[in-house]
Amino acid sequence: MKRILIALFLLLGIVCLVAKDDTPQERYIKKYADMAVKEMIRSGVPASITLAQGMLESGNGQSRLAVQGNNHFGIKCHKGWEGKTLHHDDDAPGECFRVYESVADSYKDHSDFLRYRDRYKFLFDLERTDYKGWAYGLKKAGYATDPGYPAKLIKYIEEYDLARYDVLEKAEEVEVPLPPHRIEAPVLAMANEEFNFPLTRELYSINGVPFVYALEGETYKSIAKYYHLFHKEILSFNDLKKDQPLLPGTVVYLSFKKNHSPAGLDKYIVAEDGEDFHAICQRFALKEKSVLKLNGLKKVPQLREGDEIKLR
Repeated sequence: MKRILIALFLLLGIVCLVAKDDTPQERYIKKYADMAVKEMIRSGVPASITLAQGMLESGNGQSRLAVQGNNHFGIKCHKGWEGKTLHHDDDAPGECFRVYESVADSYKDHSDFLRYRDRYKFLFDLERTDYKGWAYGLKKAGYATDPGYPAKLIKYIEEYDLARYDVLEKAEEVEVPLPPHRIEAPVLAMANEEFNFPLTRELYSINGVPFVYALEGETYKSIAKYYHLFHKEILSFNDLKKDQPLLPGTVVYLSFKKNHSPAGLDKYIVAEDGEDFHAICQRFALKEKSVLKLNGLKKVPQLREGDEIKLR
């Protein structure tokens, strides 16, 4: 009798263990954890955050958007989306959501959505293991309207120990790109051998291209003269066909800009209608003609919110 009872207890324990491991949440984690880690290595978005958002937004992969549209993160169409769409009631009736060819495409778009939109870039300045900071940061940046959104993400991460997926091997760690702000940040030149320009005033570089910030009363012509350049030459460096007023603080490049951005800064997602194409190229120290070619464009486009501009 005693042996029978022990056997029954063991059987019940096994059944309970199997039941616990066979929940929708656990099935989702087993199915998509590797995908979340791969995206973390590619983009820098913590795998724990990606998994928690995927579980929450997709109902563990069982929502209508997930099943019919492979959309696991509730990403809406936004202006500029040219792919397939699915209309679904959310904050308002019949809202437009993106449809993806595969779940992997949804995961990639989610990572890019965060990495290449300016309002989310501050998140990448946080430690990748700071899942609480990321959760509250997503809410602050406007990812979700639900005031309880951060707490829900944190509950998933802690209940299912999703933070374990944020830890990488050394070989994988070196593949994770630097935060966008660090890649974009101007670098102060420390030695004149670097760019062969006098350092009697502060000289900076972006994407390896030297520049100065214009001072009050300066012109492109006066800056060109100071650095022993031709007037037309400095206009060409800055993608200008003719002279124009120069406001204090304007970036003025002293050499040809690059054909593509550094690794980890693959694209730029337009924040609002009417953004200036020339200003974007100046921001990333890229030649206008090179960016046009990268994007298969023959002339400068009229930009709309959500448009993606390839930078490399």
